[in-house]
Amino acid sequence: MAADTRFHAAAGPLPLSCLAAAAGIAPPEGSEGRLFTGVATLQAAGPSDVSFLEGRRWLPSLRESRAGAVVLAAANAGAVPEGTVALVAPSPVLAFARIAALLHPPAAADGRRHPTAVIGEGVVLGEGCEIGPYAVIEDGAVLGARCIVGPHAHVGPNCVFGDECRILSHATATHCVAGHRVTLNPGARIGSEGFGFATTREGEHVTVPQLGRVLLGDGVEVGANTCIDRGSGNDTVIGAGSRLDDQVMIGHNVRLGRGCVIVGQAGISGSTVLGDFVVVAAQAGISGHLTIGSRARVGAKSGVIDDVPEGMDVFGFPAMPAREGLRVAAAMRKLGRSKAAARMPETKSD
Repeated sequence: MAADTRFHAAAGPLPLSCLAAAAGIAPPEGSEGRLFTGVATLQAAGPSDVSFLEGRRWLPSLRESRAGAVVLAAANAGAVPEGTVALVAPSPVLAFARIAALLHPPAAADGRRHPTAVIGEGVVLGEGCEIGPYAVIEDGAVLGARCIVGPHAHVGPNCVFGDECRILSHATATHCVAGHRVTLNPGARIGSEGFGFATTREGEHVTVPQLGRVLLGDGVEVGANTCIDRGSGNDTVIGAGSRLDDQVMIGHNVRLGRGCVIVGQAGISGSTVLGDFVVVAAQAGISGHLTIGSRARVGAKSGVIDDVPEGMDVFGFPAMPAREGLRVAAAMRKLGRSKAAARMPETKSD
Protein backbone atom coordinates (compact mmCIF):
# COMPACT_ATOMS: atom_id res chain seq x y z
CA MET A 1 0.00 0.00 0.00
CA ALA A 2 0.97 3.65 -0.31
CA ALA A 3 2.17 5.74 2.63
CA ASP A 4 -0.72 7.33 4.52
CA THR A 5 -0.02 11.07 4.50
CA ARG A 6 -1.98 11.51 7.73
CA PHE A 7 0.98 9.86 9.46
CA HIS A 8 3.86 10.18 6.99
CA ALA A 9 4.66 13.63 5.64
CA ALA A 10 5.10 13.92 1.88
CA ALA A 11 7.69 16.23 0.32
CA GLY A 12 6.60 15.73 -3.29
CA PRO A 13 5.94 16.18 -6.04
CA LEU A 14 9.63 15.82 -6.88
CA PRO A 15 11.22 15.31 -10.30
CA LEU A 16 12.64 11.92 -11.15
CA SER A 17 16.06 13.45 -11.69
CA CYS A 18 16.09 14.56 -8.04
CA LEU A 19 15.12 11.10 -6.81
CA ALA A 20 17.69 9.39 -8.99
CA ALA A 21 20.41 11.73 -7.73
CA ALA A 22 19.51 10.88 -4.11
CA ALA A 23 19.81 7.18 -4.95
CA GLY A 24 23.12 7.67 -6.73
CA ILE A 25 21.86 6.41 -10.08
CA ALA A 26 21.40 8.02 -13.47
CA PRO A 27 17.82 8.74 -14.60
CA PRO A 28 16.87 6.94 -17.82
CA GLU A 29 16.71 8.93 -21.04
CA GLY A 30 13.29 10.26 -21.88
CA SER A 31 12.14 10.51 -18.25
CA GLU A 32 12.54 14.27 -18.02
CA GLY A 33 9.58 16.07 -16.51
CA ARG A 34 8.21 13.05 -14.64
CA LEU A 35 7.05 14.01 -11.12
CA PHE A 36 6.49 11.70 -8.15
CA THR A 37 4.62 12.20 -4.89
CA GLY A 38 5.27 9.05 -2.85
CA VAL A 39 6.26 5.41 -2.64
CA ALA A 40 4.09 2.29 -2.63
CA THR A 41 4.14 -1.45 -3.12
CA LEU A 42 4.02 -2.86 -6.64
CA GLN A 43 0.38 -3.81 -6.17
CA ALA A 44 -0.77 -0.44 -4.79
CA ALA A 45 1.45 1.99 -6.71
CA GLY A 46 0.03 4.43 -9.22
CA PRO A 47 1.63 6.59 -11.92
CA SER A 48 2.96 9.13 -9.40
CA ASP A 49 4.50 6.50 -7.07
CA VAL A 50 7.92 4.87 -6.94
CA SER A 51 8.07 1.18 -6.06
CA PHE A 52 10.82 -1.46 -6.00
CA LEU A 53 11.34 -5.10 -6.85
CA GLU A 54 12.80 -7.12 -3.98
CA GLY A 55 13.26 -10.45 -5.76
CA ARG A 56 12.32 -12.47 -8.81
CA ARG A 57 9.31 -14.03 -7.09
CA TRP A 58 7.58 -10.64 -7.41
CA LEU A 59 8.04 -10.43 -11.17
CA PRO A 60 4.35 -11.22 -11.83
CA SER A 61 3.37 -8.25 -9.65
CA LEU A 62 5.87 -6.06 -11.49
CA ARG A 63 4.39 -6.94 -14.88
CA GLU A 64 0.94 -5.90 -13.65
CA SER A 65 2.05 -2.83 -11.68
CA ARG A 66 0.87 0.70 -12.49
CA ALA A 67 3.88 2.29 -10.71
CA GLY A 68 5.39 5.32 -12.37
CA ALA A 69 8.91 4.09 -11.59
CA VAL A 70 10.40 0.93 -10.12
CA VAL A 71 13.83 0.51 -8.52
CA LEU A 72 15.28 -2.88 -9.45
CA ALA A 73 18.36 -4.83 -10.49
CA ALA A 74 19.51 -4.77 -14.09
CA ALA A 75 18.64 -8.45 -14.54
CA ASN A 76 14.93 -7.69 -14.01
CA ALA A 77 14.64 -4.49 -16.03
CA GLY A 78 13.12 -6.33 -18.99
CA ALA A 79 9.97 -7.12 -17.02
CA VAL A 80 9.04 -3.46 -16.44
CA PRO A 81 5.67 -2.71 -18.09
CA GLU A 82 5.16 0.01 -20.65
CA GLY A 83 4.84 3.46 -19.11
CA THR A 84 6.91 2.55 -16.04
CA VAL A 85 10.43 3.93 -15.66
CA ALA A 86 13.10 1.37 -14.69
CA LEU A 87 15.53 2.77 -12.12
CA VAL A 88 18.39 0.27 -12.28
CA ALA A 89 20.55 0.15 -9.17
CA PRO A 90 23.31 -2.16 -7.87
CA SER A 91 21.43 -2.38 -4.54
CA PRO A 92 17.72 -1.78 -5.19
CA VAL A 93 16.75 -1.78 -1.50
CA LEU A 94 19.38 0.84 -0.64
CA ALA A 95 18.41 3.04 -3.59
CA PHE A 96 14.73 2.74 -2.72
CA ALA A 97 15.44 3.61 0.93
CA ARG A 98 17.11 6.85 -0.13
CA ILE A 99 14.28 7.74 -2.48
CA ALA A 100 11.63 6.96 0.16
CA ALA A 101 13.46 9.11 2.72
CA LEU A 102 13.47 12.02 0.27
CA LEU A 103 9.76 11.71 -0.56
CA HIS A 104 8.70 10.99 3.06
CA PRO A 105 11.23 12.69 5.34
CA PRO A 106 10.97 12.26 9.12
CA ALA A 107 9.25 15.06 10.97
CA ALA A 108 11.61 17.92 11.72
CA ALA A 109 11.68 19.82 14.99
CA ASP A 110 9.18 22.67 14.92
CA GLY A 111 10.82 24.79 17.61
CA ARG A 112 7.79 24.76 19.92
CA ARG A 113 7.94 24.22 23.67
CA HIS A 114 4.79 22.88 25.27
CA PRO A 115 3.69 24.82 28.39
CA THR A 116 3.57 21.63 30.48
CA ALA A 117 7.22 20.78 29.80
CA VAL A 118 9.60 21.12 32.77
CA ILE A 119 12.99 22.67 31.98
CA GLY A 120 15.57 22.69 34.77
CA GLU A 121 18.17 25.27 35.71
CA GLY A 122 21.17 25.71 33.46
CA VAL A 123 19.64 23.71 30.59
CA VAL A 124 21.01 24.62 27.16
CA LEU A 125 18.63 24.11 24.24
CA GLY A 126 20.00 24.56 20.74
CA GLU A 127 18.21 26.48 18.04
CA GLY A 128 14.86 25.09 16.95
CA CYS A 129 14.42 22.38 19.60
CA GLU A 130 10.91 20.96 20.03
CA ILE A 131 9.85 20.01 23.58
CA GLY A 132 6.63 18.02 23.92
CA PRO A 133 3.93 17.84 26.59
CA TYR A 134 5.09 16.84 30.08
CA ALA A 135 8.66 16.29 28.96
CA VAL A 136 11.27 16.79 31.67
CA ILE A 137 14.78 18.11 31.02
CA GLU A 138 16.73 18.28 34.24
CA ASP A 139 19.36 20.72 35.46
CA GLY A 140 22.47 21.17 33.36
CA ALA A 141 21.37 19.09 30.36
CA VAL A 142 22.55 20.20 26.92
CA LEU A 143 20.69 19.59 23.67
CA GLY A 144 22.02 20.61 20.29
CA ALA A 145 20.09 22.28 17.50
CA ARG A 146 16.80 20.93 16.14
CA CYS A 147 16.35 18.17 18.72
CA ILE A 148 12.95 16.67 19.51
CA VAL A 149 12.00 15.66 23.05
CA GLY A 150 8.68 13.87 22.89
CA PRO A 151 5.75 13.70 25.31
CA HIS A 152 6.68 12.43 28.79
CA ALA A 153 10.31 11.92 27.75
CA HIS A 154 12.95 12.47 30.42
CA VAL A 155 16.49 13.80 29.98
CA GLY A 156 18.47 13.46 33.20
CA PRO A 157 20.80 15.98 34.83
CA ASN A 158 23.86 17.01 32.81
CA CYS A 159 23.12 14.70 29.89
CA VAL A 160 24.44 15.87 26.53
CA PHE A 161 22.87 15.31 23.10
CA GLY A 162 24.17 16.66 19.82
CA ASP A 163 22.24 18.18 16.94
CA GLU A 164 19.07 16.66 15.45
CA CYS A 165 18.57 14.03 18.14
CA ARG A 166 15.12 12.54 18.78
CA ILE A 167 14.18 11.46 22.30
CA LEU A 168 10.69 10.17 21.68
CA SER A 169 7.69 9.64 23.94
CA HIS A 170 8.41 8.06 27.33
CA ALA A 171 12.08 7.50 26.52
CA THR A 172 14.47 8.23 29.37
CA ALA A 173 18.17 9.05 29.42
CA THR A 174 20.46 9.51 32.41
CA HIS A 175 24.26 9.49 32.71
CA CYS A 176 24.36 9.80 28.92
CA VAL A 177 26.56 11.62 26.42
CA ALA A 178 25.29 11.28 22.85
CA GLY A 179 26.48 12.48 19.46
CA HIS A 180 24.48 13.93 16.58
CA ARG A 181 21.36 12.40 14.99
CA VAL A 182 20.78 9.91 17.81
CA THR A 183 17.28 8.45 18.09
CA LEU A 184 15.75 6.98 21.25
CA ASN A 185 12.46 5.37 20.30
CA PRO A 186 9.47 5.28 22.68
CA GLY A 187 10.17 3.64 26.00
CA ALA A 188 13.93 3.29 25.56
CA ARG A 189 15.86 3.33 28.84
CA ILE A 190 19.38 4.71 28.69
CA GLY A 191 21.77 4.90 31.64
CA SER A 192 19.97 2.82 34.26
CA GLU A 193 22.02 1.27 37.04
CA GLY A 194 23.90 -1.81 35.85
CA PHE A 195 23.31 -5.27 37.30
CA GLY A 196 26.25 -5.24 39.70
CA PHE A 197 26.24 -6.51 43.27
CA ALA A 198 28.18 -8.56 45.81
CA THR A 199 26.49 -11.23 47.92
CA THR A 200 27.26 -11.80 51.59
CA ARG A 201 27.38 -15.20 53.26
CA GLU A 202 23.95 -14.46 54.64
CA GLY A 203 22.58 -14.02 51.13
CA GLU A 204 22.27 -10.25 51.15
CA HIS A 205 22.91 -8.59 47.79
CA VAL A 206 24.97 -5.42 48.20
CA THR A 207 24.90 -3.07 45.22
CA VAL A 208 28.22 -2.14 43.67
CA PRO A 209 27.95 1.55 42.72
CA GLN A 210 27.64 1.98 38.97
CA LEU A 211 29.80 5.02 38.30
CA GLY A 212 30.18 4.96 34.53
CA ARG A 213 28.24 6.53 31.67
CA VAL A 214 26.55 5.59 28.41
CA LEU A 215 28.20 6.98 25.28
CA LEU A 216 26.13 6.93 22.09
CA GLY A 217 27.94 7.66 18.83
CA ASP A 218 26.63 9.70 15.92
CA GLY A 219 23.64 8.17 14.16
CA VAL A 220 22.87 5.52 16.78
CA GLU A 221 19.24 4.37 16.84
CA VAL A 222 17.81 2.64 19.91
CA GLY A 223 14.56 0.68 19.54
CA ALA A 224 11.41 0.89 21.62
CA ASN A 225 11.70 -0.54 25.14
CA THR A 226 15.40 -1.27 24.74
CA CYS A 227 17.60 -0.92 27.82
CA ILE A 228 21.24 0.17 27.91
CA ASP A 229 22.82 0.14 31.39
CA ARG A 230 25.51 2.62 32.30
CA GLY A 231 28.99 1.36 33.05
CA SER A 232 30.11 0.26 36.48
CA GLY A 233 33.50 1.95 36.16
CA ASN A 234 34.26 2.01 32.48
CA ASP A 235 31.62 3.42 30.14
CA THR A 236 29.03 1.53 28.14
CA VAL A 237 29.69 2.49 24.51
CA ILE A 238 27.46 2.15 21.45
CA GLY A 239 29.52 2.87 18.33
CA ALA A 240 28.53 5.32 15.62
CA GLY A 241 25.82 4.16 13.25
CA SER A 242 24.78 1.13 15.30
CA ARG A 243 21.15 0.04 15.25
CA LEU A 244 19.45 -1.62 18.21
CA ASP A 245 16.04 -3.18 17.63
CA ASP A 246 13.13 -3.19 20.10
CA GLN A 247 13.49 -4.96 23.47
CA VAL A 248 17.25 -5.37 23.36
CA MET A 249 19.29 -5.55 26.60
CA ILE A 250 22.81 -4.12 26.79
CA GLY A 251 24.62 -4.71 30.09
CA HIS A 252 27.07 -2.46 31.88
CA ASN A 253 30.52 -1.84 30.33
CA VAL A 254 29.52 -3.39 27.00
CA ARG A 255 31.28 -1.82 24.03
CA LEU A 256 29.83 -1.95 20.52
CA GLY A 257 31.92 -0.92 17.54
CA ARG A 258 30.71 1.01 14.51
CA GLY A 259 27.64 -0.06 12.57
CA CYS A 260 26.59 -3.00 14.74
CA VAL A 261 23.08 -4.44 14.37
CA ILE A 262 21.40 -6.00 17.42
CA VAL A 263 18.02 -7.57 16.64
CA GLY A 264 14.95 -7.78 18.90
CA GLN A 265 15.14 -9.50 22.30
CA ALA A 266 18.88 -10.16 22.05
CA GLY A 267 20.92 -9.66 25.21
CA ILE A 268 24.59 -8.82 25.72
CA SER A 269 26.01 -9.33 29.19
CA GLY A 270 28.35 -6.98 30.96
CA SER A 271 31.86 -6.10 29.76
CA THR A 272 31.55 -7.90 26.43
CA VAL A 273 33.18 -6.14 23.47
CA LEU A 274 31.84 -6.27 19.92
CA GLY A 275 33.94 -5.13 16.99
CA ASP A 276 32.69 -3.15 14.02
CA PHE A 277 29.66 -4.27 11.97
CA VAL A 278 28.75 -7.24 14.16
CA VAL A 279 25.23 -8.64 13.68
CA VAL A 280 23.42 -10.33 16.58
CA ALA A 281 20.14 -11.93 15.49
CA ALA A 282 16.87 -12.12 17.41
CA GLN A 283 16.80 -13.67 20.90
CA ALA A 284 20.50 -14.48 20.90
CA GLY A 285 22.34 -14.23 24.20
CA ILE A 286 26.01 -13.35 24.71
CA SER A 287 27.77 -14.04 28.01
CA GLY A 288 29.85 -11.44 29.78
CA HIS A 289 33.54 -10.56 29.36
CA LEU A 290 33.75 -11.96 25.80
CA THR A 291 35.17 -10.52 22.58
CA ILE A 292 33.14 -10.76 19.36
CA GLY A 293 35.31 -9.93 16.36
CA SER A 294 34.41 -7.41 13.68
CA ARG A 295 31.88 -8.55 11.07
CA ALA A 296 31.01 -11.66 13.05
CA ARG A 297 27.39 -12.78 12.93
CA VAL A 298 25.44 -14.54 15.70
CA GLY A 299 22.42 -16.58 14.62
CA ALA A 300 18.94 -16.31 16.12
CA LYS A 301 18.42 -17.90 19.56
CA SER A 302 22.12 -18.73 19.81
CA GLY A 303 23.94 -18.79 23.13
CA VAL A 304 27.49 -17.42 22.92
CA ILE A 305 29.77 -18.49 25.79
CA ASP A 306 33.19 -18.14 24.11
CA ASP A 307 34.96 -15.49 22.09
CA VAL A 308 34.04 -15.33 18.40
CA PRO A 309 36.81 -14.65 15.85
CA GLU A 310 36.56 -11.82 13.36
CA GLY A 311 34.26 -12.55 10.43
CA MET A 312 32.89 -15.84 11.79
CA ASP A 313 29.22 -16.85 11.65
CA VAL A 314 28.07 -18.80 14.72
CA PHE A 315 24.82 -20.59 15.52
CA GLY A 316 23.33 -22.85 18.18
CA PHE A 317 23.66 -23.42 21.89
CA PRO A 318 26.40 -23.35 22.77
CA ALA A 319 27.19 -21.29 19.69
CA MET A 320 29.57 -22.93 17.22
CA PRO A 321 30.60 -22.26 13.62
CA ALA A 322 27.37 -21.91 11.68
CA ARG A 323 27.81 -24.90 9.36
CA GLU A 324 28.61 -27.15 12.29
CA GLY A 325 25.65 -25.79 14.23
CA LEU A 326 23.28 -26.43 11.34
CA ARG A 327 24.59 -30.01 10.99
CA VAL A 328 24.01 -30.57 14.70
CA ALA A 329 20.46 -29.22 14.42
CA ALA A 330 19.77 -31.46 11.41
CA ALA A 331 21.17 -34.51 13.24
CA MET A 332 18.97 -33.78 16.26
CA ARG A 333 15.87 -33.58 14.07
CA LYS A 334 16.81 -36.85 12.37
CA LEU A 335 17.39 -38.51 15.73
CA GLY A 336 14.03 -37.27 16.98
CA ARG A 337 12.22 -38.65 13.94
CA SER A 338 13.92 -42.04 14.21
CA LYS A 339 13.07 -42.37 17.90
CA ALA A 340 9.47 -41.37 17.25
CA ALA A 341 9.26 -44.00 14.51
CA ALA A 342 10.71 -46.64 16.83
CA ARG A 343 8.00 -45.96 19.42
CA MET A 344 5.13 -46.41 16.95
CA PRO A 345 3.26 -49.68 17.59
CA GLU A 346 3.23 -52.28 14.83
CA THR A 347 -0.03 -52.65 12.93
CA LYS A 348 -1.37 -56.22 12.92
CA SER A 349 -3.16 -57.50 9.87
CA ASP A 350 -5.77 -60.24 9.83
